[in-house]
Amino acid sequence: MSDAGTVFSLRLRVYYEDTDAAGIVYHANFLKFMERARTEWLRGLGFEQDAVAREYGIGFVVRHATLDFVRPARFNDELVSTVLVERCGRASVDLVQNVLHADGTLLCGGKVRVGSVHLRKMAPQAMPEPIYLGIRNAL
Repeated sequence: MSDAGTVFSLRLRVYYEDTDAAGIVYHANFLKFMERARTEWLRGLGFEQDAVAREYGIGFVVRHATLDFVRPARFNDELVSTVLVERCGRASVDLVQNVLHADGTLLCGGKVRVGSVHLRKMAPQAMPEPIYLGIRNAL
């Protein structure tokens, strides 16, 4: 629908709890790093997820994710998790998300589709107009 826009970046540190016995980030934790970036990205647009749930009765869920693990991250590394809107529809948003080392080396790249769902019914629902326009205007 819309062309991709500005990249949102969140700086993170790898904690011991993120790693396996060898001190390497467990692969599933890259999804957590991406989730943190999406949460901060939405917050930066003015949408706190708990407030959105209370006010509109909707939440955002991951519908699909494709990840490419390129290089490992290690304990105490400084990382950057990014969000770029690729497409914004009425009930879903396609995002390009990357986790990079602070030096710019790509560690994990991905595409994530997040859907807007009615929390009680757990069924797809169009985003409320303010949220939809907020995401579209941020492109």
